[in-house]
Parts: sequence; C-alpha cells; structure tokens
Amino acid sequence: MEKYDSVIIGSGQAAPSLAVGLAKRGQRVALIEADRLGRTCVNTGCTPTKTLRKSARVAHLVRRAGDFGIRSGPGEVGFAAAMARMRDRVDTARAGLSDWLGGTDGVEVIRGRGSLQGHYEGGGFVVGVDDGRILADRVFLNTGTRAPVPPVPLLDGVPHLHNASLLSLTERPDHLIVVGGSYIGLEMGQIFRRLGSKITIVHRGSHLADREDEDISGIIADIMRDEGITLHLDAAIAGVARNMRGVLMTLENGQEIAGSHVLFATGRVPNTDRLNLDAVGVTLEKRGYIPTDAHLRTNVNGIWALGDVNRRGAFTHTSYHDHESVLAELDGLRDLHQWSDADQRPATYAMFTAPPLGRTGLSLRDARRLAADG
Repeated sequence: MEKYDSVIIGSGQAAPSLAVGLAKRGQRVALIEADRLGRTCVNTGCTPTKTLRKSARVAHLVRRAGDFGIRSGPGEVGFAAAMARMRDRVDTARAGLSDWLGGTDGVEVIRGRGSLQGHYEGGGFVVGVDDGRILADRVFLNTGTRAPVPPVPLLDGVPHLHNASLLSLTERPDHLIVVGGSYIGLEMGQIFRRLGSKITIVHRGSHLADREDEDISGIIADIMRDEGITLHLDAAIAGVARNMRGVLMTLENGQEIAGSHVLFATGRVPNTDRLNLDAVGVTLEKRGYIPTDAHLRTNVNGIWALGDVNRRGAFTHTSYHDHESVLAELDGLRDLHQWSDADQRPATYAMFTAPPLGRTGLSLRDARRLAADG
C-alpha cells in the first residue's frame, strides 16, 4: 500500500489549497475525489450560479432600459445560450484547478470514493479508495454537503429538481415551483424569473430567509413580489403528483399549484454517511456533522474536518479559512481568528439576490436572545 504524509478526502473549497500548502511544506499528499474537482462551489454553487445571475441581471436591465431613457427591444432570453455560457465558465474553472493540482510536486489526485478503514501499526490510518487502500499519517475530511429530498407525500415517481440538476437544464422551465424560501430558493427563484420563467415559492415558515430579522425578511418578500414571484408562506405540502403540465402540488389548505417543474431547496445534509468513520472512532452529531475543536480537529488525533461537514459555516470563505487555520497550527503559529465553538464564529456572508443581502455576525433577534440568556 502506498503511504502518504496526508490524505485529503473530498475536494471542497479548503482541500486544493490545503493540498498545495502541505506539499510546499515537504509533505507527500493524496487528494481523493469521487466526483468533480472543486465540488459544490466550482460545479453547482458559486461559479455557475453567479455566472447565471449575471445573465439574469443583464436580461432584467434590458427590460428596464426604458426607465432610464434608453430604447431597446423586448430583451428576449436565449436560455440555452445562457446555460452554455455558465457551463463553459465551470469547465474553465475546473480545468484550472486540475492544472494547478497536477502541476504541484508532492500532490497526487486519486479518483475514487474515499473512506476510513481503520488504523495501521505505527499510529496512522488505512484509507480505502474504491477497492484499493492507501496509508496516511494524517487525514483531512472536506466532503461537503448535498441537497436532501424531503419526505413529501406522493413524491415518489414525480420528477423533481435540486440545485445541481436545475443547473443541468437546457430548456427553460415554464413554471418553476420552488419549495423553500431561504438562500438557495430565493437566489434561484429570482434568477429563473429574470430568465423568463414563472416562479412560485412555497415556504413552510411565516417569513422568508428565516435566519434574518422579520423586517429584513419583509423587504425580501416585497422584492420578490415586485418581480412577479408568487409567495405562499406558512404553507405545508399535502402532496405532489404528475399532471399534464408537469407537476401538481397540493397544499394542506387545499390550494393547488400546477407547474412544469419543482425545485426542492430545503437545506443540506453532510456527506459523511459513506466515510465509514466508525472504523476509526470519529464521532458525529445527530444530523451527521463532525464536531471539531477550534483547530478543526475531530475527537480522533490525526483527523481534521474542514468546510461544511464541521458545521462551522457553510460558506466558501469559511471553508477556505479552515485550511488557513490548519496550516497555521502545523506551522506553530497562533491563528487569531479561531473560535471555541460554531456559535461564536462571526461569519460574514451574502445572499446573492438583487439587491444582495450581506451580514456579519448576529442578527438583532439573535443578539436579544443571547442577552436574555445572560
């Protein structure tokens, strides 16, 4: 079995930079990836959605040209061309990542599904890659999250979309029903509305973007309605079935919504279920995330968890910061931005609707709750 100083399972936003950083420190590094390099951010997250958002914004501005005294045509959207442009940007980004890793001495990219198989004599770890095995002194987990399909009545057999399959479409949805009124649902709902689809958002909560204060959520709702998006709040789904147009959604209040496509944007689940963590004793919390200390270390010495799987902020920049924290610790430096638990980490983030929402740290509601708790 080949032996490496460090093995990284998953190529999320932390992994490539960590692999290069470790190699530059003299380590022999294996980066294991079962799917596409760059995972969510490059392939189904930041890069494609922000590229498509730009096309949607241009279409929106063309339609509004008259408001600024500019004469223009109707601004017809070439949906297939916009999607092709998006995929071209993704391919370019992924190719650049592949070239960077492939051109770095000491880094080997191994294609396959990685998992923990146990310890080997001497204190390191046996890592499985499909049917093979390699050895590692250290293991870094950066496997990210995926979209779940919620247990909706009658969903079996009904075609439905998640964030990745939505971006694979080549024909524009006539009427996209979006289940979930949080960040992904709102971003994609507005983007596809501007690209010409009719949009209905069904949200079980009383206000959109539940993490925000109610006045902010109210402003977001007004923006959506102003663009012609239909909102159903406090809406529970009784069932989903096929119909002549595509799908028929029935709410518990008896209201029916007929659409061509349905997108489920109802959160994420961690990709830890296939890592076989029990083989080495790594503990999971009840939802499948991996608890870590301030240095991203798991309960097992020699194994770290970075990015979305440690539930310390499901954002590109927090995952990237995780790799910086690990390298700082390995260099014997003190990372001034480490925090003892996830709730104390002040994450800066944005929701890329138009206009975008940006926030750092606590909402007013969360601050008041913490103050009340003493």
